[in-house]
Amino acid sequence: MELLSEVLAEIMTVMDKVDEKEIKSTIKLLNSGRRIFILGEGRSGLQGKAFAMRLMHIGFNVFVIGETITPSVQTGDVLVAISGSGTTSTTIELAEKAKKAGIKILGITSERKSPLAEMANEILIIPGATKTGSGIKSIQLLSSLFDQTLHITLDFICLLLSRERSISNEAAKKQHSNME
Repeated sequence: MELLSEVLAEIMTVMDKVDEKEIKSTIKLLNSGRRIFILGEGRSGLQGKAFAMRLMHIGFNVFVIGETITPSVQTGDVLVAISGSGTTSTTIELAEKAKKAGIKILGITSERKSPLAEMANEILIIPGATKTGSGIKSIQLLSSLFDQTLHITLDFICLLLSRERSISNEAAKKQHSNME
């Protein structure tokens, strides 16, 4: 289990570097949106979907870009664009279109000096290693450290939002699928 201890230490190293001010700005931006749209490719996109689900559980009107039932993004909405490197071409292209349309962008990345971070209204830097070499170095494959710490950070944000809105676990559970 020595290897697992190294992985957990890496996760704590990254989490210690996530800026509390950026989390507060993220929460403020999420609360300001009429609707929230999540954008990301690959594993970032999968973490984004998990975030969207949890936001729905606590009462947000949220959609995932690329799903068949996702409406168009409009003025007053917030786009959460996730890319570990901050350079994923599809994410950047769609975020640029949204920005030109006046949509507020939250960029979540490991790289402060990336195209995504530079175009975003607010940024949330999660400095875990990515497959392009950005972020804190890791013994893990590709973007695993970024993905893990992204998930923890987004779940932590949902916990803060649920407390701010007085949403209990029981209330959130009522929004969870009962078809299982």
